[in-house]
Amino acid sequence: MPRLIPAWLLHYPKEKLGADVAAGLIVTILVIPQSLAYALLAGLPPQLGLYVSILPVIAYALLGSSMVQAVGPVAITAIMTYSVLSPLATPTTPGYIMLAAALSLLSGLMLLACGLLRLGFLSQLLSRPVISGFISGSAVLIVISQLKYLLGITPQGESSGEVLLDLLRRLGESHLPTLAIGLTALVLLFVVRALLAGWLVRAGLRAGRAAFIVRLMPLLIVLAGLGAVVAFDLDRLQGVDVVGGVVAGLPEFNFFLPGLDTVQQLLRPAFVMALIGMVQGITMAQALAIKRRERIDANAELVGLGAANVVAAFSGGMPVGGGTSRSAINVAAGAQTPLASILSALAMVGVVLGAAQWFERLPLAVLAASIIVAALSMIDLRALRQAWAYDRADALALLCTAGGVLLFGLEAGIGLGIVLSMATLLLRVSTPHIAVVGRVPGTEHFRNVARYAVETLPGVLFVRIDERLFFGNLGAVEQRLEQELALIDAPHDLVLVMSGVNLMDTTAVEVFAELNQDLAARGIRLHLAEVKGPVQDRLMKSAFWNALTGEVFLSAHAAYAKLAPVEVWCPEI
Repeated sequence: MPRLIPAWLLHYPKEKLGADVAAGLIVTILVIPQSLAYALLAGLPPQLGLYVSILPVIAYALLGSSMVQAVGPVAITAIMTYSVLSPLATPTTPGYIMLAAALSLLSGLMLLACGLLRLGFLSQLLSRPVISGFISGSAVLIVISQLKYLLGITPQGESSGEVLLDLLRRLGESHLPTLAIGLTALVLLFVVRALLAGWLVRAGLRAGRAAFIVRLMPLLIVLAGLGAVVAFDLDRLQGVDVVGGVVAGLPEFNFFLPGLDTVQQLLRPAFVMALIGMVQGITMAQALAIKRRERIDANAELVGLGAANVVAAFSGGMPVGGGTSRSAINVAAGAQTPLASILSALAMVGVVLGAAQWFERLPLAVLAASIIVAALSMIDLRALRQAWAYDRADALALLCTAGGVLLFGLEAGIGLGIVLSMATLLLRVSTPHIAVVGRVPGTEHFRNVARYAVETLPGVLFVRIDERLFFGNLGAVEQRLEQELALIDAPHDLVLVMSGVNLMDTTAVEVFAELNQDLAARGIRLHLAEVKGPVQDRLMKSAFWNALTGEVFLSAHAAYAKLAPVEVWCPEI
């Protein structure tokens, strides 16, 4: 169970207070446009992005284990919310907001239950390529969803592909003032992200300070867009779309329980959201902890993320997660403990009470540009190149997950990725690596005959199996053994080097007993070498152990020495 008062707060080092206060205030200011943008991306009123930057942030800070991860509205949960709910209700309507709150509640309860039941290890069930493919595919969906704001066009179409084609067909209808302000913001954001840090460092600024200025620039660009709209009255005179009414005041705490029909509709997408939030949140927390030489508790992370989403359901209604960009801003601002997040949440209270209405004339094109730049940075081409060079199966899983997200939707995409990952795993374990080995001259080492110049014995076959033996791969093992025996003249001994076998199930023991009998009928003795202790303990309880026609050797070299036609040196053991 999580502590009521976290350890970091009980033993808070006073020397870190100044850094945490500064970081909390800086983060509040920098994430205001992002919070508004992600609420709009989710199809929710913009103020909800500010609301869920208060109590959910405090809940995670008190219950999570990461010192610097920042929780709040994030792009992935926002696009998932819109993707799931837009077919069920009209965005921004009360019914839609209630569904979003129910989605946050259900996914939060799932995360909370996993944390309390100590199921943090479940975050490791999705491979990195699948997660990378899902995030990359989602990022493309985010970009497509924001093009209409950048161009000032209302597209037709139900799927992302149809929307994109309609936008391309109607490019000539783009609203020029909107396009001008959006493209200007887009270019400036790209230049800032790609070039500004290098320019500042070459100008003599320290790398840390340069990075902080880069984090600050998107806010300045957004404020510049706001200033341009106000100064030239672009929304009223030129028809530039803006955020519109932002309700001031604190959110009401609305306790509710979703109906059975709502639960049935949202149970599956809530599970997918919880799974993605679990993997992304824990992965981000671990990466930050490694950089700071700290440790995290995966189960505490799930409790913190779950509690944050449950609180978000009752105080804003927008699902939240561990934000990559928010956490990066938090670290760059100098945060040392979760107190920075708590202070940021308290500062956000001041924003929603007195400053929220300042952003009503913020142009949607500028917010869209900031979302597009953030989304494009989520497309992980580096992971694809690495996977393609190292393991084509993983690269295929990444591509198919991303393609599934784009063609069939978020749920189908992650489902396809999981199926491909499981299929790849089954393929690998059902086709184990098996090597014919021989002795490296003058040594006791045994290596693959296809890779090294080794010594072998006439009529004796040494085979190393590099996989656990279970019902799914025994056919491949038997087939390979028969093929190798057929390649040598007058075989009389077969030595199975078991150094790579850490498990044999009941079927494997029975198959090996049958193999032992079959080889005996052909005048071939079956030997075992380098059997691991736990495997041997179980084998000794089987009939196969006593019926073995050969011997059990401590090492492959001992077997080689015993079976050689002339005496081979073997050290005393």
